[in-house]
Amino acid sequence: MKPNLLQQPVWRIIDHSNLGPNFHALESFATDDTLCTSVGKGESPAVARAWIHHRTVVLGIQDTKLPFLNEGIEWLKEQQYQYLVRTSGGLAVLLDEGVLNLSLILPETENKIDINLGYETMVELVKEMYSEARNVIEAKEISQSYCPGSFDLSINDKKFAGISQRRIRNGVAVQIYLCVTGSGSERAAFIREFYNRSKKSEETKYTYPVIDPNVMASLSELLGKPLTIQDAMFRFLKTLKEKGNHIYSEPITPEEWPLYEANLERLRDRNGKFLDSFG
Repeated sequence: MKPNLLQQPVWRIIDHSNLGPNFHALESFATDDTLCTSVGKGESPAVARAWIHHRTVVLGIQDTKLPFLNEGIEWLKEQQYQYLVRTSGGLAVLLDEGVLNLSLILPETENKIDINLGYETMVELVKEMYSEARNVIEAKEISQSYCPGSFDLSINDKKFAGISQRRIRNGVAVQIYLCVTGSGSERAAFIREFYNRSKKSEETKYTYPVIDPNVMASLSELLGKPLTIQDAMFRFLKTLKEKGNHIYSEPITPEEWPLYEANLERLRDRNGKFLDSFG
């Protein structure tokens, strides 16, 4: 029988969902790497973190191989979007104030966490959060979405979420972007235009998605009712609490801060190597 990873002795909650447009996505990835290390060393309990970034395109490492990436980057800058290359897997995704990102950061100190179990745990969390849609939420690849993967979450073949994982020693960070409000098809059209400008008709070693905006939507669109980020946050915390977990709030600690700063500097350097030549 598989363990239920949503049931932890304690969940440490970090809410970065309301820090505003100046909160850069590099800070989020540095935070999750820091917490992954703390949790893996047993210096922190499991962490559940929520985060939002405004007008940001997060690229995968594979995207840095696009033949005309400089043109795609220039277009993002013209549209006043921030951009960066993330550490976890996948391809380009769009983040804005209608997209809630959630991280579950779990210890592997006693038992190894199978990769699929990490994904399945996040799928279960979302199904619990939106229990009224549990029976229609599917986990399968939506190949014409942006950043397609085998654990895309969809309703009626329209994707509203994608999941990735990051592993550092004995810590596992399972991350999801959840399109709660706004237009999923508009987000998809934006990323399609980025690829049109960055790849054009060039043959490439890597496969990039041929995006159909009609296969993406927000949960608000799919459930046919107005939703808010605040409601999603309430559902997130309520779900963790209903599992019988003790939850408490604690930001990055003074002990974790030096590692956070080192991780942030490392990510800045890494992104500089990828993106400096594009301005």
